[in-house]
Amino acid sequence: MWLRRAIFGWLIPAAFLLPLWLLIGWISFGSSGWALFWVFLSMPIVFVGQLVLTLLVRARGTVRAARAVSWTDVAGFGVWHCLIIALGFFNPAWWAGVFILTVAVGIALFWITLSQLWREARGAVVLHTADGMGYIPAAESTQRTPAADPEVIVLTEKRGPERP
Repeated sequence: MWLRRAIFGWLIPAAFLLPLWLLIGWISFGSSGWALFWVFLSMPIVFVGQLVLTLLVRARGTVRAARAVSWTDVAGFGVWHCLIIALGFFNPAWWAGVFILTVAVGIALFWITLSQLWREARGAVVLHTADGMGYIPAAESTQRTPAADPEVIVLTEKRGPERP
């Protein structure tokens, strides 16, 4: 649970630190001018993408209640953030492949978080009692048919002779 909560707390700072890492990596590892072009192109994309994904994750009720992301989110964000960090090293031997893989994982992560939000929002409505206990209300039928109404049976008691 601590890992899921740590990722939950990391999502917003990651929107600022990951794009900054791309710029720091370009400066530190002495890449070319074309790499700077890709840095300035990818920094706003990583920033906006991370914020959108964070909002999609935090929109889920289970995430807000537990203040922890799901294990699917841990795996998805873990892979995506590791790929973004790898991009910051600007190794020309594998940079283009990692860039394409990072974009693909980012798009897949968007659809995964969107499907989790949809699945959770589409589910049953959970109501809460005054002490915080959650429950799912019974389904009510909006249409009543005469056949569905229960019959009323009246039983009368026969009185026998009274005993002394």
